[in-house]
Amino acid sequence: MAHPFAAVEPMLAEYADIEQQLADPAVHGDQNRARKLGRRYAELGQVVKAYDAWRSAADDAEAAAELAADDAELAAELPALQEAEAVAAAHLRNVLLPRDPDDGRDVIIEITGGAGGEESSLFAGDLLRMYLKYAEQKGWGAQVLEASETDLGGYKSVHLAVKSKGTPEPQDGVWAHLKYEGGVHRVQRVPTTETQGRIHTSTAGVIVMPEVETEEEVDIDPNDLKIDVYRSSGPGGQSVNTTDSAVRITHVPTGIVVSMQNEKSQLQNREAGMRVLRARLLAAQQEAAAAEASDLRQSQVRTRDRSERIRTYNFPENRIADHRTGYKAYNLDQVLAGDLEPVIQSAIAADEAARLASAGDS
Repeated sequence: MAHPFAAVEPMLAEYADIEQQLADPAVHGDQNRARKLGRRYAELGQVVKAYDAWRSAADDAEAAAELAADDAELAAELPALQEAEAVAAAHLRNVLLPRDPDDGRDVIIEITGGAGGEESSLFAGDLLRMYLKYAEQKGWGAQVLEASETDLGGYKSVHLAVKSKGTPEPQDGVWAHLKYEGGVHRVQRVPTTETQGRIHTSTAGVIVMPEVETEEEVDIDPNDLKIDVYRSSGPGGQSVNTTDSAVRITHVPTGIVVSMQNEKSQLQNREAGMRVLRARLLAAQQEAAAAEASDLRQSQVRTRDRSERIRTYNFPENRIADHRTGYKAYNLDQVLAGDLEPVIQSAIAADEAARLASAGDS
């Protein structure tokens, strides 16, 4: 008799096939292929593990049910075994829910000062340091690709690349965690420039984009690019380089403009600019495809509305509050020092609950 998870059978076969491929040294000569296979292997591994656990629990419950009439001890154990099977089945159904295909990807985060002038730029710097420290806690690599600083040490804009090490399980990927950070972050505090001790409200915008892994993923016609070079400048506009090393790349069809000046080499700035441009184009393609399909593949905790206020950082009360999930805690100082995981987990939990509810309605 067919069991309720017969759809898993092809996944088990695919898992075994990928396992054989990964055992072939030749596969690892192509890093992109090996990375994609490794990611799929990790994704399927979650299904295989949950399926094996359910199969074992189901077998135990079935055997006990058959013998319960003649064995008092097994009859007494039967309810607990049936409950274990139900729990294992629920976990397997959760694992089988379609995951965001980008969960295992690395990301590029763009942080910009918003309303509030210099104070918003200082807050953008606080967010940058928070993400750098969070990445360090997670064992990820982080690199500032571009930063436009202000005189007081804030940032008008900054691009941060965050990369995992190795091939993580999909639920442990960088995108799986940081995709919920996109939106408007609001800060309430007494600015350093405030002389009368009044609390001001300022904002900073965060955009999170999955990073493109191969150039083939996003087709860019070189003829569509307008590339300008100029001299790098620092806070206040003073020149910080004697050569035209800064690069501005304009993608003419979309109007997307990316400027890079962090590196001393024009070539390095161009490469960093193309990384950001590809990520922006990929994000735009995904948004267009999702809109056309009327399927945003997201719950209320993921938004493509970049003007939506998602979180408040209240310094006088040392309070952090996420407006999408209802999460609230009075450890803002710790969150800004990188202890962001509980906040993000509240978003992950809300997202999974919404997907489960959606699956139940379909």
